[in-house]
Amino acid sequence: MPIPTEGEQRRAASLFHADVIDPQGELIDISAMAPEDISQINTLMDSLAGLREAERRLSEASRRYMKLNESDMKALHYLVAARNQGTVATPGGIAAHLGISTASTTKLLDRLERAGHILRQPHPSDRRALAITVSESTRAAAMNTVGRQQARRFGVAARLTSAEREVAIRFLQEMARELTPPPEGWAPAEKG
Repeated sequence: MPIPTEGEQRRAASLFHADVIDPQGELIDISAMAPEDISQINTLMDSLAGLREAERRLSEASRRYMKLNESDMKALHYLVAARNQGTVATPGGIAAHLGISTASTTKLLDRLERAGHILRQPHPSDRRALAITVSESTRAAAMNTVGRQQARRFGVAARLTSAEREVAIRFLQEMARELTPPPEGWAPAEKG
């Protein structure tokens, strides 16, 4: 999939501008806002859309490179983190992390083992359990793809001042809270 040009990114991002998504002001009242504030907020929304698209492309490229699906990638990330923290990963821990059944976890582990991504070994202290470890070649591939990108993200955050990071943290946490899906059976309130 080709990378969108800067112009294509700007046109797609403008779909998130308040005057485009809500021109009648049904959801967003911008009537009392200064034009420069609206423009800055629109640029911020464009930036979020750009980040989401960049992360989507990165995730897709990593999965293609490693020939894995999203659950496989999440499981490997968990295994790399467990190894880095010196903890023993088990099928139960992987199932809990991914929020999948033990049967689905077994299928996932079979698939990863066949592809040479993981090793199943006896648990060091529980005879009834298995220890799951990521293979060295997969760990190295993950470090050179996803790990390298995470290091770049860290670098961007490190270049901010402490005060700038606090603002970014608050903004992202509040956005995450606002974007939390409503409970099942929820119906939007009637505008009154």
